[in-house]
Amino acid sequence: MSKTMWFGLFGCLTACIASGCSAETSQTQEVTLPYRGEMKTAPHSQTDGAYTAYTLISDVAGDPVFADYGRLLFPQQPWYYNGRTLGSLQLTWYSCIDPKKTVEIANYLKKRAEAGETIFYDIYTEEEKAADSEKNNTGLFFFKGRAGAPFAVCSAGGGFAYVAAMHDSFPQALELSKRGYNAFALIYRPDAQKACEDLSRAIAFIFAHADELGVRTYGYSLWGGSAGARMAAWVGSYGTAAFSGGNLPKPAAVIMQYTGYSEYSAADPPTYACVGEEDGIADWLTMKRRLQKLKALGIDTEFHHYPGLRHGFGLGTGTPAEGWLDEAVCFWERQLQ
Repeated sequence: MSKTMWFGLFGCLTACIASGCSAETSQTQEVTLPYRGEMKTAPHSQTDGAYTAYTLISDVAGDPVFADYGRLLFPQQPWYYNGRTLGSLQLTWYSCIDPKKTVEIANYLKKRAEAGETIFYDIYTEEEKAADSEKNNTGLFFFKGRAGAPFAVCSAGGGFAYVAAMHDSFPQALELSKRGYNAFALIYRPDAQKACEDLSRAIAFIFAHADELGVRTYGYSLWGGSAGARMAAWVGSYGTAAFSGGNLPKPAAVIMQYTGYSEYSAADPPTYACVGEEDGIADWLTMKRRLQKLKALGIDTEFHHYPGLRHGFGLGTGTPAEGWLDEAVCFWERQLQ
């Protein structure tokens, strides 16, 4: 890998901006967390019914329906998030966190687990996890779509310091499944090299178990936000074999959100990218220039930038970015024609 891969991480690891959606344009809606600061009056959470915004994060993570993987729903480094309930969850470097979506995701996974469906898959064997304890904190959450539909792997950001899945990969995976696609949200080791190894291993796992999972391997896509977008770009460009994942086909498309990644080559897959113009971590002009260079190489690209938006807007509900996911899906589908 290029040294650019390593030097490019410092922006993710050292830059930090205040959370919250900018209201600098008339189109931008400020997203607030109505339950923040109300913990003293919130009722005690229970896990025998549907979760609510008042449900304690600890109760969700420890819900027996999730066996021993419930803890992976939330960052394993607690200093990177705050809030004790689903409704008050906030994540470092992220804006526009939607409490309703957080509750929806938790209930979606709970309902499927209660129905006896497998929603989580280990990507490493017990022997591999015993040899490397960090691999105990990896795996795939499965958001099932139509049987035989292509799959997508979504990787959250977190500056390679933690995995912000509840805002940066679970929502995207859930929305993709609603559109009929099979989506996986990867929980990976927060280290650039190891994260790419985990993503490559996850792709290999899906290929090896495609019949069991009911997914089509041809035309799969890689999605990611921030650090997760770098993972998607690296694996998409270098291939899974470069990260000990075996020699597998490259993705039909890479979908990237808010990362200042600038490396490019003729080996890059078709790429969609989007970012906010007020992003203090990922310069939107850097992303624009990279996409222009890919296009000059004959690679299909699509780029969107949104006024007033900061880093980590996720689905962008209620902001100028709302609807970007449908545009990205159309871009992916174009590569399948």
